[in-house]
Amino acid sequence: MSKNEIKMPLPKLDDLFSTQEERDNAKLEKVIDINLNDIDDFPNHPFKVIQNEEMEQMRDSIKENGVLVPALVRPKADGRYEMISGHRRKFASSLAQQETLPCIVRDLSDDEAIIIMVDSNMQREEILPSEKAFAYKMKLEAISHQGKRTDLTSCQVGEKFRSDNFLAEKSEDSARQIQRYIRLTELIPELLDMVDEKKIAFNPAVEISYLTEDEQYILLDCIEYNVATPSHAQAIALKKMSQDGTLTEDSVDDIMAQEKPNQIPKMKFNAERIRSVLPKNIEDNKIEDYVVSAISFYEKHLRQKQIGAR
Repeated sequence: MSKNEIKMPLPKLDDLFSTQEERDNAKLEKVIDINLNDIDDFPNHPFKVIQNEEMEQMRDSIKENGVLVPALVRPKADGRYEMISGHRRKFASSLAQQETLPCIVRDLSDDEAIIIMVDSNMQREEILPSEKAFAYKMKLEAISHQGKRTDLTSCQVGEKFRSDNFLAEKSEDSARQIQRYIRLTELIPELLDMVDEKKIAFNPAVEISYLTEDEQYILLDCIEYNVATPSHAQAIALKKMSQDGTLTEDSVDDIMAQEKPNQIPKMKFNAERIRSVLPKNIEDNKIEDYVVSAISFYEKHLRQKQIGAR
């Protein structure tokens, strides 16, 4: 080969027998039907998918009209697919006894997949605090991985990239509020469930998230025994004692025993004395109902007795 010769890349065989339009169309995303059994859930998916009334309505809609909005999946190395957006549609399709789900297949990196997965689910009207907490944590970590990308931030040259600030720009919550939500991921599951169930308010929950795991379980036992959850002031006191290394089981009891504003006084009874007059086969979770029914029956008996004495 002479020095003046130039190597030219040879065209692919497919390119020789296809038009540019055909090649462009081949690159476009398409909706394809994928077997439900071939779609894996997103790892550590933070949003709960449960069978409730709303899910049953979605099931009935799919039975009648099919899935109107395709799910988004990405291909896996083993030939299967990973769900990005559409976990609820997949579950409802299964309830509707469908075998396939219309999907858009898109090649995505792990961080890109996390960001899209979180954003698509954040559009829902009702989101549990625990869902927001883990979703924000996952997205924040993904954005942090991409922190050096210039297209992700409008910070001036030399200004440190703050992932939480960037996340706040795309969210209804401030950077500080996002960090407070992420604190909830430090709660033990039982306490986090109580936050979702609105038994523990958000602000106290953030404070008690600073307690160690053992301290949180001590608090949980105290909550269950006293049938009372910590106020914001009590939670702050618990956090301070934990940070000072002085929080003990007795101090948790002392703090939780403090009366809260507008607190309804609680009546305490001797458990052994009450149990001694109850049927032996009654279950613990039915004692309260039994006692209330017995008192109502006794009150009715006294009224009838008074009427008969007149």
